[in-house]
Amino acid sequence: ETDSWDEAAKLPQWPSSEGYAWKKFAPAEAVNVFARGIGLAMKGATGDARKEAARLVALRDAAAPVWGDYWAEQIDIQAELVRAIATYFDGQRGAGISALQSAANRQDAREKHVVAPGPVVPAREMLATMLMVDGRPRDAFLEYEKVLAKEPNRLRALKGMAKSAQQAGDAKNAELYAEMVSKQTRLEK
Repeated sequence: ETDSWDEAAKLPQWPSSEGYAWKKFAPAEAVNVFARGIGLAMKGATGDARKEAARLVALRDAAAPVWGDYWAEQIDIQAELVRAIATYFDGQRGAGISALQSAANRQDAREKHVVAPGPVVPAREMLATMLMVDGRPRDAFLEYEKVLAKEPNRLRALKGMAKSAQQAGDAKNAELYAEMVSKQTRLEK
């Protein structure tokens, strides 16, 4: 939610493998690996990010027979996101954005499992984030809008809407979404 990529890149596996049977819970371990991979990729540490993507692929393969296709697909989308951002920062910007679009479409095509939490970071939201990095605020605005249609009032998407509108010169929407962020984060007395 806070774009703290340095902190995400340094997330330790907790509890450690010695104290916890992670092998039984590949989808849970994948959350941590995904966060670390995204953090590393956003920092430009693409080699290390690709190692985390490879770990996600191994977790996908471990999850499939125990947890089923839904979780294997979700972990595979996480791996695709990490690889896509690494590809972008490796200088293949178009290929990276295209892979992010593919991951977003895959995630949107699947209904969320009834007992599963939502994604840590929706694929479409990462696509919008990278469109902002790429200097395309109008395109980012449209992607953030799609995120909010699926996940109303998501704070990071609201912030993205305000920022992308401002950078695109859309003062009306910039003000509207900044006010929505303010209302959502204001402490009531």
